[in-house]
Amino acid sequence: MSEDQFPGWHGTTIIGVKKGGEVVIAGDGQVSLGQTVIKGTARKVRRLSPGGHEIVAGFAGSTADAFTLLERLEAKLEATPGQLARASVELAKDWRTDKYLQKLEAMLIVSDGTDIFVITGAGDVLEPEHDVTAIGSGGNFALAAGRALMDTDLNAEEVARKAMAIAGDICVYTNGNLTLETIKK
Repeated sequence: MSEDQFPGWHGTTIIGVKKGGEVVIAGDGQVSLGQTVIKGTARKVRRLSPGGHEIVAGFAGSTADAFTLLERLEAKLEATPGQLARASVELAKDWRTDKYLQKLEAMLIVSDGTDIFVITGAGDVLEPEHDVTAIGSGGNFALAAGRALMDTDLNAEEVARKAMAIAGDICVYTNGNLTLETIKK
């Protein structure tokens, strides 16, 4: 179907902030279809515990695609316990080369409390330069706000909350119903 016939699902902003020995991943709750808000309380940030190691993940894009990727990430983490970077690279390689996975439309922000990565279908595993990263329709707004707030006395959760509020004020596909998960190392 063309974009005209089916406008597609939109509406996710996910931010990851690493500051003061903790990482916070926050996501809004809005899912939109065209100009209509379908759901305002979606939960796009999850806590995973593969092999007893705590991981926090947030996703943007198709929910079914993101869940497929999260399941694959969990399997990679079970095969390489405590090695988030290695598991992320292995997932990105599979995603880039597997014909089925190539069609998945989602992005992930993942953290073990020490490292934080963005994983994309282009085979990228990106570590943010300034300890803040964001994805989704309001991601650039949240990223700009988060980077500006990193030099303040705010902690990681406060930076994430304020950056998401700014993104929600600017992006029509982002609301203020936040899900936050914190992980410390």
